[in-house]
Amino acid sequence: MAHTGHRTMQRVLRREIAGTIGLLTDDRDFRAMQRYRSFTFDDHTTYLRQVETLLRTVAEQGGHTTIALFDPEEYAEYCARTGLDPDMPSSRARYTAELAVTGPTLPYDGRPLAELVPDLVDEAVRQATWEYTSTLLARLGPCAGCGENIGRAAFIRAADLLVRILDTAPPGNRHLVCSVTGTAGPLTAVLHADDADDADDEDAAGPPRLDEAEALEFTTVLALGIATGGPGGLVMRTTAPGTCDRVYGWRLRAGGLVPLTAGEVFDAYCTDIDTGDPIAPESGVDYSEPPDLGDEGPAVRHHP
Repeated sequence: MAHTGHRTMQRVLRREIAGTIGLLTDDRDFRAMQRYRSFTFDDHTTYLRQVETLLRTVAEQGGHTTIALFDPEEYAEYCARTGLDPDMPSSRARYTAELAVTGPTLPYDGRPLAELVPDLVDEAVRQATWEYTSTLLARLGPCAGCGENIGRAAFIRAADLLVRILDTAPPGNRHLVCSVTGTAGPLTAVLHADDADDADDEDAAGPPRLDEAEALEFTTVLALGIATGGPGGLVMRTTAPGTCDRVYGWRLRAGGLVPLTAGEVFDAYCTDIDTGDPIAPESGVDYSEPPDLGDEGPAVRHHP
């Protein structure tokens, strides 16, 4: 009886354990792992199918699994740094546990991997963008003239501007895109801000729902544009039932935002980026000037 009781308790405790699986999302990464003899999978498609079956089985048993993006190059570097043998399942397990804390992850929610993988890759890109942009901001250091930390001041300014943009936006769901061109190429951040479901009218509407990670990345990219004075812009599209979609935006200039005219917004949306050829405008879309953001505060001294 006691032995059976212990077994039962262990089964109960096992359901309390959350797991993480490191996923090889593309065929190139999968082939890179095949150099290890202990990695016994022969076919990427079969591997993904088996992973999906495992995830579904664990979920049906009441378990919770987080999916992490497994990078073979970073794994090899991790093993070299920690002195682990990369050709050991236990080493892959330890690396995956590290990913659960530091890397991009998504909880398994029952969707097919074909739907989850793009979201996981997007999460990885977003985290990499945030880390890279944060590093660039930190490297700007203090202003030579006043000693103010340029990166911190730019971030505060960017956060204030984002609040003003959302506060002045018409009701509905908002899709914002911020693009900044730096020395290493363009950086882009996307933010979704949706009205709360329980808001019955504009007056009763509370703050829009934001993904905190998205908002942090978006603010950081905007701050980099403000701090460096590099070319960039911010556009927003609002969607609400019974009304036309509205599109407007700003260009980054002199440490702040300068409104785009309706014609400039129209040209930006109705021109092919690669060829420069005109594109037919969408029906039911209003290309307009942005609302006044009010007193935007002092300009941030940008880094040359």
